[in-house]
Amino acid sequence: MLTSRIHRRKPKGKSMPIATARANAAKSSIRARIEHVFAHQKNRFGLFIRTIGITRAEAKLTLANLAYNFDRLIFHEKRVATA
Repeated sequence: MLTSRIHRRKPKGKSMPIATARANAAKSSIRARIEHVFAHQKNRFGLFIRTIGITRAEAKLTLANLAYNFDRLIFHEKRVATA
């Protein structure tokens, strides 16, 4: 019932099969969108979780996600206002 989200490697000395290349591309499109969010949080908000306890770590991550969502909301509101 579970599907793998891990990329497949190219066989040594051979070209990558077309089906494998397409599967990797489909996985990459999802992965890239998520990785951009994490990179934005790390670079812009200085997200580095170093806390004692899972509760504090979850709180810090929740606040970072909230700040990111507000940042995106402001970005989209400005885009609509100028269009």
